[in-house]
Amino acid sequence: VQLQASGGGLVQAGDSLRISCAASGRTFSTYGMGWFRQYPGQEREFVAAISLSGNTYYRDSVKGRFTISRDNAKNTVYLQMNSLKPEDTAVYYCAAKRWAIVQVAAAVDYWGQGTLVTVSS
Repeated sequence: VQLQASGGGLVQAGDSLRISCAASGRTFSTYGMGWFRQYPGQEREFVAAISLSGNTYYRDSVKGRFTISRDNAKNTVYLQMNSLKPEDTAVYYCAAKRWAIVQVAAAVDYWGQGTLVTVSS
């Protein structure tokens, strides 16, 4: 599976942004999908995940602001980010894990290339 993330950019605090991750292949529906982010010099941290059946999971700091969704017909996972804060500034990576929920970076099967989200104050 190859993952291609897109949609990052520069926004102001309080703005919204949607990032996307398109997957290759015909087995997308068998992967749990997720988003992680990474600050300079730090490990990647879990942001949001969506299971094969559509159940969603979020880190506490983004609950109520971020929404993860998937479109199996388009082989794409999305992260809608609302009420963005400067501390959301990071490189965001999409992730895939076969037949499982992906919430731990060490357990990820495939990574996308990352997309930079910058939130100015």
